[in-house]
Amino acid sequence: MKKLAFIFCTVLVSACGSYNSIDNFYKAHKNDAQVTAIRVPKFMFSLIGEISPEMKSMVGNTKDLRYMQFPSATDAQSRFLNNQMNNFTSNSFIEVFRKNDELKRNVVALREKRDVVKEILIYNNDNLKGSFLYFSGNFDPQKVRELAKSNEFQNFSEGFVPQFNLQTPGINE
Repeated sequence: MKKLAFIFCTVLVSACGSYNSIDNFYKAHKNDAQVTAIRVPKFMFSLIGEISPEMKSMVGNTKDLRYMQFPSATDAQSRFLNNQMNNFTSNSFIEVFRKNDELKRNVVALREKRDVVKEILIYNNDNLKGSFLYFSGNFDPQKVRELAKSNEFQNFSEGFVPQFNLQTPGINE
């Protein structure tokens, strides 16, 4: 059984190794079993901005906002998600915060263009679930640094999911 899981993860990681963008990753995994995938339409940005005043200013500069949550209850699942995040950060994302605890991870990474932050990727994995929260837009680097230092991105991730009431009819957990 362990060999089968290892082979499956190896094939999956090598198949996913060519991701250059969040868009490709999102498209490839949004239909996976037990995955929650949200691409927020612009008209809902104002609702999300109500999580905190800091996030209200952040969401105001957002052009694209996506969230994905994956099961991460096994070592293989955690390793897969951790490897995906490592692939993103090796492709022009700059890590501004990382906390590793065994297979648990908290990472905030961004892409800059000149003196503007263009993309922000927040990854959390607690060995039960792993999540990717992605912002695209034009953000003030100083504001992003402050939000990362004050753990506001983590608070936003936790407050984001209840905004969408993910207990949808017809899907029992």
